[in-house]
Amino acid sequence: MVSAWPSTHRTRFLELLQLLISGIAQGCIYGLIALGFVLIYKATETVTFAQGDLMMVGAFGGWLAMTALGFPAWLAVPAAIIAMMLLGVLLERAVIRPILGQPAFSVVMLTIGVGYVLRGLITMIPDVGTDTHTLPLPYVGQVLRFGGLVVSASQAVIIAATAVLCGVLFALFKYSRLGVAMQASSQNQLAAYYMGIPVKRLNGLVWGLAAGVAALAGLLVAPITFVHANMGFVALKAFPAAVVGGFGSLPGAIVGGLIIGIVEAVSGFYLPEGFKDIAPYIVVLLMLVLKPNGLFGEKLRKKV
Repeated sequence: MVSAWPSTHRTRFLELLQLLISGIAQGCIYGLIALGFVLIYKATETVTFAQGDLMMVGAFGGWLAMTALGFPAWLAVPAAIIAMMLLGVLLERAVIRPILGQPAFSVVMLTIGVGYVLRGLITMIPDVGTDTHTLPLPYVGQVLRFGGLVVSASQAVIIAATAVLCGVLFALFKYSRLGVAMQASSQNQLAAYYMGIPVKRLNGLVWGLAAGVAALAGLLVAPITFVHANMGFVALKAFPAAVVGGFGSLPGAIVGGLIIGIVEAVSGFYLPEGFKDIAPYIVVLLMLVLKPNGLFGEKLRKKV
C-alpha cells in the first residue's frame, strides 16, 4: 500500500498537467479572439460582437481553399487570413465608419447584426454552411508524447502559434512606425489627426488586423471543434477573457484567455457537471468586484 503512493501521486500530477495543457490551448483561442475585442476597442472605443463570426468565416475560408480550390495547407492558411483581413478593412469602411460617433449601443447592435449576416450567408451555401466539416491540416490526429504525458499536435500548434503571434504583435507596436501610430491614435484620435496621422486609415487597418487574428483562431481551433456555422459562439467566452485581462490591454487579453481556459478545464474535470459552462462568468463577476479595470486594465482617462 505504501509503495503505491508514488505511482498515485505521479498519476494525479500527470492528470493535472494534462488538464493545464488542455486549458492553456483553449485559453489561447479565447485570448486570440479577445485580442480582436481589445484592438478594436483601443482604436475606436467601440465594442464589436462580430469577432466570433469572423473567426467562423475564416475557418470556412481555409476549408474551402483546401477542399474546393485544392490549396496545400501552407498556402490555404495565409490566404484565408489575408482574405479575412481584407474583409475586416471592407467592413470597417462600408459598415462601421459611417456610424462612428453615434451612441455606443448603436455600434454594438450593428456588430451583432454583422455577425448574424455573416452566419446567415454561410448557412445559405448548399452543402457548406449546413454541415460540419473537418479541416484537413497535416497534423490533425497526431499526438506528442513526453514520458507519460500525451499532448495532441493540435494543442501544441495552438500554443506555439499564439506565442509567435504575440511576439509579432509586440514587435509591431514596439518598433514599427505603424504600431507607434496605432498607439498614438488609440490614446487620442483628435490629437493624432492634428499630428498628421491618418486616423481613419489606421482604424481600417486595426479592423483588418482583428479579423486576421480571428481567422487564425478559427483555423487553429477547427481541428478540435470542426468547421461549422455555429463555431463562432466560442467568442461568448472570449469576451470574459478580455474583461478579466483588462479591456484596454493586449497582453491582458492573452492572460485573461489563459485564465478562462484553465479555469474552464479544471472546473469541468473536478466540479459537478454544468460548472464548466458558468465558471468563466463567475471569474468575470469576481474580477468586476475585486478589480473592475481587469488585471492589466488602465484607469479610464486619456492622455492629452
